[in-house]
Amino acid sequence: MSLAIAIAIAVAVTTDPNFLPPCAMTVRYNWPTFKTLPYPVYFRYDEFDAQTAWVPHRHDWGTLNYVANGVMQLEIEGARYLSPPQYAVWIPPKAAHASFNAHAVIYRSVYIDASLANVLPSHAATLRISGLLRAILSDFAERGVASPRTDADKRLAQVLVDQLALAPAEPRFLPQANSPALVRILQALQSEPGDNRTLAQWAQTASLTERTLARHCLVELGMTLGQWRQRLRFLRAIEGLEAGHTVKSIAFDLGYATPSAFIEMFTRQSGLTPEQFRRQTILGEGHGGTV
Repeated sequence: MSLAIAIAIAVAVTTDPNFLPPCAMTVRYNWPTFKTLPYPVYFRYDEFDAQTAWVPHRHDWGTLNYVANGVMQLEIEGARYLSPPQYAVWIPPKAAHASFNAHAVIYRSVYIDASLANVLPSHAATLRISGLLRAILSDFAERGVASPRTDADKRLAQVLVDQLALAPAEPRFLPQANSPALVRILQALQSEPGDNRTLAQWAQTASLTERTLARHCLVELGMTLGQWRQRLRFLRAIEGLEAGHTVKSIAFDLGYATPSAFIEMFTRQSGLTPEQFRRQTILGEGHGGTV
């Protein structure tokens, strides 16, 4: 199910009491009711079942959305974002947003008061989560800390904000294209991520020169076509690992000639080998069930 369809169904469920969703989908709208944050940095933890959608809403504070397990799709002010593990999505104060996860996820969010949010991007962005940020989020989740109360926890909360301000930011993990030719190419790759055609071969199918297609990718995506395809494969690999598929089968399905080439790509994207990722972020081994 696409993000747009899921959000449309969620809105229909909440506005029309007689509307019955066409599939087994959970609609969430039970965000906190407080008007001001209990503490300038406030932490939330949850687990969402597969096929869960949040209806569009907005807050007076900024929100960091981080998924320790799985992938969440978000729509922020009409633009689509993805939040895979190792990355988080920053939502500025007052920005309208909604979300959908096709598979079950372990969810973490941090509400950051507008007075602190000025050190973070003024627009929605994807942030790379460092090991230190992951450790703070994991520690607070394991101890159930929502509002920091001790001096030590307050210092950790400030470190988290400082680290977020330093985190590499990019518009989206998997950007979308605007030009019809590039849109068709990306749609073809999404249908068959194992397609190994070169830039020159894709350019020929789109009746473009190789240089023109490369320029479209850099201008519209902010990266090369090969980098975009690699990120797509990373997301599909996560889905395969969550489904219990072997590393070898995932590698071949995604177009890699050898499992070792796939493992190298996955490790570069996540900092973990596929099996380490499966044990730590999917099975929760060695982390008390959280990451």
